Amino acid sequence: MYDKYFYIINNVGNKIRCLRKTKELSQDYLALQLGITQPSYARLEKDDHRLNIVRLIQIARILKTTVADLVDEKNQNVINQQNSQRPNAYVDSVINADKEHIETLRSEIAFLRKLTENKIID
Repeated sequence: MYDKYFYIINNVGNKIRCLRKTKELSQDYLALQLGITQPSYARLEKDDHRLNIVRLIQIARILKTTVADLVDEKNQNVINQQNSQRPNAYVDSVINADKEHIETLRSEIAFLRKLTENKIID
């Protein structure tokens, strides 16, 4: 049980770090937004047990994402790296999750367009 908890927290920290870097935000900036020091923030991105739901909500808002996106194992396609033969397996799983998300969004857009068309006609 502890190993799974540690693994999920570590994945959340990794995902936060990747999102932060993608958005070209510094650890200093996020630390300032959270009201903590940069070293404290760096520990949150690693595997620190202090990463709690309140912090996750704050970080998700700063990164303009949701807590669910940060912790959802389905979207992350968590992979046991020890058993993985391909070093890029995690990257591939993230790409596949993004493709699935795009398809979901396309379906939602099509549905909303139909609703809008029906409202205009009525």
